[in-house]
Amino acid sequence: MTDTSTALSAADAQQLSQDAANAMWSRDHAAQALGMAIDEVKPGASRLTMVVRQDMVNGHAICHGGMLFTLADTAFAYACNSHNRNTVASACHIDFLAPGHLGDTLVAEAVERSLSGRTGVYDVTVKTSAGKTLALFRGKSYRIQGEVTASFAAA
Repeated sequence: MTDTSTALSAADAQQLSQDAANAMWSRDHAAQALGMAIDEVKPGASRLTMVVRQDMVNGHAICHGGMLFTLADTAFAYACNSHNRNTVASACHIDFLAPGHLGDTLVAEAVERSLSGRTGVYDVTVKTSAGKTLALFRGKSYRIQGEVTASFAAA
């Protein structure tokens, strides 16, 4: 099976990525509840932001690691579904490098490193808006049956 985005012009692939992101976002209640925003989605990449709120701070007065992970995982999801093929995580790993703090705007940038057959590898960097790196995430993806926008239309 041919990757849909490789058979399209760059403009059409970009539009397909945006359509897939819009379809996913309409159902992504977790990301919406956490106040995430999609800044950019393009074939094989995404950038999301989230402001650290009081309810995201742990007992050490820093952003809970699970919140950093969730932001990174969400950026990963938008990047690996940007080709409009239903794709899920098969594995992931995160390294926490520095803490986030109340009021920080966190930026997660996901980049596709490899896509072959049904599997992919994506790297996500989580930084503050000032550029301080907080976490490095690597996700491995697996394509399942169906298309993101088709799944949206059927929902």
